[in-house]
Amino acid sequence: MRKVRVAPKGMGLNDFVAQREGFFAAEGIEVEWDMKTFRGTQASWKGSDYFQRPQDKPYTETKDSSLIQCACVWGTISNASSGMGRFVGDCYGVSPWGIFVRPESKIRKPEDLKDVPVSVGLRAGSHFNVPFRLEKYLPLEHIKTVNTGGFGARLKALLDGEVEAASLLPPQIDMARQLGLREIIADEFHTLWWVPESAPLEDVRAYLRGLDRAEKAPTQNLAKYLPLWERAVPPEFMSMRNWDFSKFTRGERFVYQPLPQAEFDQTLEQVKRWDLDQYLKEKNFDKLVYRAPATV
Repeated sequence: MRKVRVAPKGMGLNDFVAQREGFFAAEGIEVEWDMKTFRGTQASWKGSDYFQRPQDKPYTETKDSSLIQCACVWGTISNASSGMGRFVGDCYGVSPWGIFVRPESKIRKPEDLKDVPVSVGLRAGSHFNVPFRLEKYLPLEHIKTVNTGGFGARLKALLDGEVEAASLLPPQIDMARQLGLREIIADEFHTLWWVPESAPLEDVRAYLRGLDRAEKAPTQNLAKYLPLWERAVPPEFMSMRNWDFSKFTRGERFVYQPLPQAEFDQTLEQVKRWDLDQYLKEKNFDKLVYRAPATV
């Protein structure tokens, strides 16, 4: 068994399904979870600039040559362009997203978010989704964000009244619904895996094939796997209440098909429009992509 280190983002069930059902083992790998990075991405990033976030540190501090991670398409491409690894171009994820407020909030529609700072994680999916989705309702200059950090921190900030609105991803979307929070806007976005340039090809392909196998399992019996969401909820939220995982949705889905280059080009254009391109260096698709097709 080849050991492969992964920092799961916890937005979907596939990682945990693949481990439970032996799909990774069937592909000849033993996946080791990097829990420090995983839990770090759920915690607060207040005061942390780009390159200081938990997901950046394997590149900026430990120089990890093997860790596999995943983030939103915009974030992953920006990370690769900024010198942190390569984006895997042969697959992508599809994930829900939404902005929530407390039940007593006067905010009831996207237009009500004019000049209201929305809690996000700096330069990650929760951040990029805000201008991308709200610009249909508001001029860009009236769309505001505040860097809170990972989903645990954002949900806590909303519950504590620190912010008026928060950008949430799975499973915190389902958690927010069980807590009675109000959804203002909902949509979907793509996620993208990224790896160090030196990542062993066979290890990456084996990991992705395991995810692909896990994608099919819940379609047969989703209820069997919903309790696995417990692994994605931070400990402080597990002690908060008895979550009814049977009412959770599936979260992110895995698609083993190539990301169209047109989406890559659009990503760079949007990031520039949002004035979030300060760290981008390399912008050539062929120089940033890591190829890991399902078959060779």
